[in-house]
Amino acid sequence: MTRQIIAGFLLFAGLAVFIGLGTWQVQRLAWKQGVIAEIEAVIGGAPTAIPDSPDPQADRYRPVRVAGSFEPGELLVLVSSRDLGAGFRVIAPFVTDAGRRIMIDRGFVRTEAREASRSLGAAEIEGNLHWPDDRNSSTPEDDVAGNWWYARDVAKMARELGTEPVLVIARTSPDPTILPMPVSTEAIPNRHLEYAVTWFLLAATWVVMTGFALWRIRRRTQ
Repeated sequence: MTRQIIAGFLLFAGLAVFIGLGTWQVQRLAWKQGVIAEIEAVIGGAPTAIPDSPDPQADRYRPVRVAGSFEPGELLVLVSSRDLGAGFRVIAPFVTDAGRRIMIDRGFVRTEAREASRSLGAAEIEGNLHWPDDRNSSTPEDDVAGNWWYARDVAKMARELGTEPVLVIARTSPDPTILPMPVSTEAIPNRHLEYAVTWFLLAATWVVMTGFALWRIRRRTQ
């Protein structure tokens, strides 16, 4: 009898824990979907001029339009495209018609196009302000001298190019050799549904296993 009581207690305790964790993940899923919807609304908004002093938090993803000209001196950031494989993001200095010197993430070029020449001069660009967080504990140190960059560190790139710490991710490219990689929510992790399903499956497994243990205990005591 004592074993049955203990097994029954473990059954309900474990079930409560697993269901609680699954429910929490469902709530997190709803929250994350709301956050992503808000970001998507900002990204797709009507473009405006770049603020005089853009804020990395308040102005993240802000849609902007700039006119001016590309200058030489691009930085190449190693990246992998799901559809195109390995290549580089082209980060170029851009002087606006208002005299501001900023950076434009022009988009993706394949590895073999690393040394190719790209169009410079006058252009009008629509895109989104961004301060990417590309670097983590496993990211190599940038080879600045060799122009091999492994993360878009806005402040560091701005110092190298002599620009404001302002980066615009272009939505389109006036140069057909560069594939735009516009800002999107695809990189925002959202695995809460997967986690919720996992916890609920564990709850079901726990019920089956504990139920089987109770059945065996009952058979032994008969």
